[in-house]
Amino acid sequence: MAAQILVIEDHAANRDLVTYLLTAYGYTVLQAADGRGGMEIAMREQPDLIICDIQLPDISGYEIAAQLKRDDRLRQKPIVAITALAMVGDRERVLLAGFDGYISKPIAPETFVADVANFLGGAKPAPKEQPATVPNGPLEAQPPVSGAQRATILAVDNVPSNLDLARSIFEPSGYRVLLADDVEEAMAIARETRPDVVLSDVNMPEGSGLELVLRMKSDPQLSDVPVVLISATLPRDTRDDLVVAAGATKFLRRPIDPDVLLQEIENCLEQSRRAHA
Repeated sequence: MAAQILVIEDHAANRDLVTYLLTAYGYTVLQAADGRGGMEIAMREQPDLIICDIQLPDISGYEIAAQLKRDDRLRQKPIVAITALAMVGDRERVLLAGFDGYISKPIAPETFVADVANFLGGAKPAPKEQPATVPNGPLEAQPPVSGAQRATILAVDNVPSNLDLARSIFEPSGYRVLLADDVEEAMAIARETRPDVVLSDVNMPEGSGLELVLRMKSDPQLSDVPVVLISATLPRDTRDDLVVAAGATKFLRRPIDPDVLLQEIENCLEQSRRAHA
């Protein structure tokens, strides 16, 4: 039976990425967006392993580790910190607080599952279906062969974990995924490679997704490439049709289920293929 892992992380994109990677390799994942919720789930479900962010909005990961290690039922369960802390003494503080180890942020998708398996004391499980590929190579397997490389997706986002998540969602389904963290880089990649679809965040410090849409639509070589915008920060009363009117093919809101995102992109590609048939 696959191990049950509790992920306590307040950042939705980080939580989604960790959950996706673990689920793809057969683990059962429980999620909590804050410390108190994570404590309640841990006490109730008694998972086999707990992955906990250090900096949470209510109580810190240090306090969570200390409390869980005082519980007779959970004392022997490994607790792993996931943190971007890099100051001298941070490692010692993490271990003294009761954590059994830590994984640094940003996580490396290509090694993350193996790192987690080490804390469980067993071999890394095989993926349930196709293994997720990652920026520096596959997770100990070849890319999926069913459907081969069906299309090229350019993902544009200034948040690295969002780019990692996009790659983890699309590559297992056979897509070629290119990554850019701002509008200028996205335009350079698009002109060189001409992707089949672009998935872009709206709010980025170096130019917005709307600017990217306008620049692509004004380029004769890129004007017919579908652009899907995605955002978690636009006001709820922003009408989707107004965003699409700027030239985007679709507007999606985060958080979004990975399967839904995959289906939306496939729908856009199918519409594009029909338009050019």
